Order: sequence, then C-alpha cells, then structure tokens
Amino acid sequence: MKKHFYITTPIYYVNDKPHIGHAYTSVACDVLARFKRLDGFEVKFLSGTDEHGQKVEKSAAALDISPQAMADRNSEHFRQMSALMNISNDDFIRTTESRHKRSAQALWRKMQENGYIYPGKYAGWYSVRDEAYYAESELVGGKAPTGAEVEWVEEPSYFFKLSAFEAPLLAYYDANPEFVGPVSRFNEVKSFVRGGLKDLSISRTTFSWGIPVPGDEEHIMYVWLDALANYLSALGYPDNTPDLQNFWPADVHMVGKDILRFHAVYWPAFLMAAGLELPKRIFAHGWWTIEGEKMSKSLGNAIAPEALVEEFGLDQTRWFLMREVPFGNDGNFSREALIARVNSELANNIGNLAQRTLSMISKNCDGKVPHGRVQDSDVGIRGIDFDAIREALQNCEFDKYTNHAIKYASEANEYIDRQAPWTLKKEGKLEEMGKVLYSLAESIRKISILLQPITPDSASKILDQLAIPPDRRTFAHLSEQFALKPGTPLPPPEPVFPRLSAISESGEGASA
Repeated sequence: MKKHFYITTPIYYVNDKPHIGHAYTSVACDVLARFKRLDGFEVKFLSGTDEHGQKVEKSAAALDISPQAMADRNSEHFRQMSALMNISNDDFIRTTESRHKRSAQALWRKMQENGYIYPGKYAGWYSVRDEAYYAESELVGGKAPTGAEVEWVEEPSYFFKLSAFEAPLLAYYDANPEFVGPVSRFNEVKSFVRGGLKDLSISRTTFSWGIPVPGDEEHIMYVWLDALANYLSALGYPDNTPDLQNFWPADVHMVGKDILRFHAVYWPAFLMAAGLELPKRIFAHGWWTIEGEKMSKSLGNAIAPEALVEEFGLDQTRWFLMREVPFGNDGNFSREALIARVNSELANNIGNLAQRTLSMISKNCDGKVPHGRVQDSDVGIRGIDFDAIREALQNCEFDKYTNHAIKYASEANEYIDRQAPWTLKKEGKLEEMGKVLYSLAESIRKISILLQPITPDSASKILDQLAIPPDRRTFAHLSEQFALKPGTPLPPPEPVFPRLSAISESGEGASA
C-alpha cells in the first residue's frame, strides 16, 4: 500500500511581495516533500495565498484599487517565487477561489451544528496588521505584543466556544509530545492554553472583504478561520474525496513562529469542534535578521528571493537557507557567510570531489566507468547511515541532514588524497587506479542522490555526468544493487558548484 505524506506552507498574506522569510519556509517544505517522494511516498505539497481581511482591504484602498485586483497581483508574485526557488508544490490555493469559500463555509456549518458557535457582541482590542484580537493584559505600552497598533472594536459577532477546548487541548498535547516543534515553542503553546482560553470572536461586520458567514451574510468570517480552512479545502472538503481520505490529517504544517498560536491552539480547536482529525505536526521556524539587523519596511532591508538567486545561484541559496542555522532557531543572513559556506562546502568539498574524480576518469579511463567494485574498507561508500538521515528530516533538522552529505564528501576527499590515483597512474598501477576511481565515482553517485532534495538542479547535473538514468535516482537506488556499471560511457565532466568571489565594493558577489 502506498504511503502518503501531506505538507503545507502557511498561505502567504497578499499585502506585500515575497521576501527571504517566505522563501525560507517554502524551501524547507520543498526539501521535505522531495525527500519523501524519493523515499517512496505519494506526496501532497500545498502552498498558496491568504487574500481576505481588513488589512488587505485597507492596503487596496490606499492604492486606489479593488481588494480583488490587489490579491490577483500579489498572489502572482508568490506563484513566481515558487517557480524561481524551484518549489515542487502540487497545488496552490487562493482563499478567493470558490472551492475554498465552499470548504470554509462547510467547516463553519459543521462547527455550528455541533454547538460551538453562538451570536453575541464583541468589544475589545484588535490589531489590523496582525489580524488578531488581544486582551488588555497582553498589550505592551498600548500596543500588541508584536508592536502593532491596536484599535478598540465594538460590533455584533459570532463567537467560537474556544473555552470548551482548554482541557481537551492540554490532554491532546500531553498524549502527542511531537505535536509542536521545536520543544521550546511547544512549551509556549502549553503555557498559553494553561493560562485560560476565552471564547473567540469569529466574525466581523465593520468591513466586507471576506467570506460571508453561511446563513447571515451581514457577517464575514474571521480571516484566520477562513485562512486555516485552506488546508482542508485543497483536499476537497467537505466531500469525501480520495485526497481527503489519503492525505488528511496533514503530516506537517510549516509556519513562522509568529503565527504558531493560530495553528497550534485555534486550528486544533476548530477541528475538534468539527469532529475532524488533528494534523500530526506543526513546526514553527525562526526569523531571519539581515546583516545583523531586524528585517523591516522602515529599514528597507528585506531581501527579495530573486536578488539572492541572481547574485549567488539557486541551489547555492537553497543550501545556505537550510544549512546556516538549526531549523526552529532565528538566523542571520549575511553575504559574507553565504559566500564562505558555498565556497567551503559546495565548491571546495562536494564540487571539487566530483570535478577531479570525473576529470581523471575522463582522461585516464577512456571516458567510461572504470572497472572496480566498492571495497569494504572504502570510507564514504558503505558508511551512509540512512536511518539517521531519515530521522533528521523527520525532526526538521536540516542542518544535520546537510552534515551527513558534507561528512561523506569529506571522507571521499580524504580517500582520494590518501589513495592518490594520480600517483598510481605514474607508477603504472592502472588497475588499482581504476578501482580507486570506481569507488570514488560510486561515492559521488550516492552523495548526489542524497543531495537532490536540497540542491535538485546541481545534483541532477552530477548524476547526468555519471550517466544515471532518471528512474534510478530514488533512495531505494542507494544500494549496491544499483551501483555504477563498469564500462558505461560518461559525458565530458563539467563543474557544478563554481566558487563565488569575495564581496565587491557594491556588496555583490559573482561566480568565479
């Protein structure tokens, strides 16, 4: 029976263009999705855009365009970002689509039928920027904890009985210790719920850009209830579709730490109220600073993904984002750090290993896979601990995953230096030279298969240079059963990871 895996990015808010933070989330999800496909899973990978709410309505009014026109324009920016970053999502959901409206309203009806929604009046503090309600006790200097301005709102509203889920949520957290990652974030979630849950206002009447409440169209649904429903609407909910049967509950909702409360408290409560299974895991990643400073509009230091790709290369950017900081922690982006990491790990280590091995084969073995077999003593060949790699990815430990690839490449580089095939050639020991080069080529094959989720284009180029057929590149093909066949003709080798130059006075790097 086919194994299934459902992973989602948060749906990105359309009031602005994509920046490095959006690319970071999408690349992390993409690495997991690609890894699972290579590991034999049928994957559903969802991304999309969150297009309703007061913030979008106000931003559109300031630009003198309709909210729909603004949503159309900015949603396209996020589609383009996915293409630019080589994100392999299977679907892209927009909350203005009819399939989503139908699903969100069905979720509302189910919660209402089960007795968890009631009419009332809301009076309290609301942040338009955060699209969130805050209690008086949460305000800091008259502002939201995020620093956003708040306004006093009084209006008729429907309420969700969030208070009824305090005990069920805590019981679920205790029974599912892996539900939220990393652990530090899970502790924050538990602390928030233990502090007491109040019923949540889930409709608005003072603006109109949103999904109408079913049966009372003077109200529109609270934007977060609307947005969170996307994870179901992409599977065809409320219809009992094959996608819903196969992929729900979601395996991973990947989110930024700023929206964890919505995903780890409100969303599970909504699902419980509707009688639906809860997602298996929610993982909250950290934020990026830019050259040591907080990323902000006022500083104008947000980095567009296209600028990174143009300056450093696509796979180089993907590698840095997944490698630089343990996932879940905050990280700092600097051009100097990216260049140093690319040069030391991709160019000097993995790239150099592939280039010098394949060049020697091309020059000394008639451009064909040399005769040989993997020796028990060959480091970097038999030492791949795939169970440890799988566990690292299961825990979203992308830095540990990349550590394995670096370790195997470093061991293979030590092996080539120790065996010195160029010396064996000079000494006329051609058969022994061929065996060494075969072991190295086989090591490169395995390393490249492992690299595919993070650096897909570059890994593919190396595998092409080893003449590996496209249908022999999954993790099942790491075994010796699929080892390189001696005598196979190889194309002329080409460098895959060029070195990057030092930062120029203009602050831009360039390929050497």
